[in-house]
Amino acid sequence: MTSALPLTFACAAYDRMLALSTGEVKPEGLALNFITINHPRDVFDRMIGGREFDASEMSMSEYTTRYAAGERDFIAIPVFPSRAFRHSFIAVNDRTIKSPKDFNGKRVGVQLYTMTAAVWIRGLLQQHGVDLGSIEWVEGAMETPGAHGKPTVLPVRKPVQISRNTSGKSLSQLLEDGEIDATIGADLPPCFGKAEHVKRLFPDFKAVEKQYYKDHGIFPIMHTVVIRRDLYDKYPFIATSLYNALNESKDLALNRMRFMGALRYMLPWLPAEIDDIDEVFGHDPWPYGVEANRKTLTALVECLYEQSMIEKVVPVDELFAPVRGNNWKI
Repeated sequence: MTSALPLTFACAAYDRMLALSTGEVKPEGLALNFITINHPRDVFDRMIGGREFDASEMSMSEYTTRYAAGERDFIAIPVFPSRAFRHSFIAVNDRTIKSPKDFNGKRVGVQLYTMTAAVWIRGLLQQHGVDLGSIEWVEGAMETPGAHGKPTVLPVRKPVQISRNTSGKSLSQLLEDGEIDATIGADLPPCFGKAEHVKRLFPDFKAVEKQYYKDHGIFPIMHTVVIRRDLYDKYPFIATSLYNALNESKDLALNRMRFMGALRYMLPWLPAEIDDIDEVFGHDPWPYGVEANRKTLTALVECLYEQSMIEKVVPVDELFAPVRGNNWKI
């Protein structure tokens, strides 16, 4: 009997990962050690900075910028553990910003300029006529003074007004005190809901995001899954094996979410939310694979190029290892 190849995989404990993390779903030919790390920034920093895992969840923008710069330490598979519309993550001081165009010439806090959430949000602002080059981007942690994690990031390709938050305050406190005009990123500032002048740029964000999807067909991808290139080169079957297992785990979560006999999640109106999902997306709002996500991936690569984070547009197919889905089960 051939022994399975040991593989460490670090990822947050998303519902779509549950069956894989418990061992209910087993990737063919792999003895998977699922390492749960609940903050993605920790996973990214440890994988990029220390190569601590064989495979892991990874920022889609950080992976793409490194690939475009010629780094080939990792290869991605077309699995997307994290997706999110980001209209609701733009918090503003409504004394200075009342509409998107008011962003021009302002100071805006961002956890990390290169983070995928910020890339998508800047793309949205640009669609609303904002001149991104007129903004000073203040980098730092949202909830505490100092930096957001310990990232190892590549420099932007053209000059951008990026400054470090060295004020001794969090970005949230700077926004509350009127020292910056807005924050964007993966989290809302804690002062939201407490400081009267801190509001969402798009208060009716759900309607805006649904219309955005109807207009563009884009549900923004935040994270992908990467495998260490040296391991993939030696055992290329890992890509397909892990892809199929992740797909199966996600499909189980999706089907179980739809069981209404006892609500699986602490969402009192889950049935209404599922009706909403079906109306907007059809059955599966979270597809894996390149083709099902081509429009979204292409838009992200174009945003990275327009925001001077990559020197040239990278073909989407080039970013991912080839995988072969299960045609049937016997």
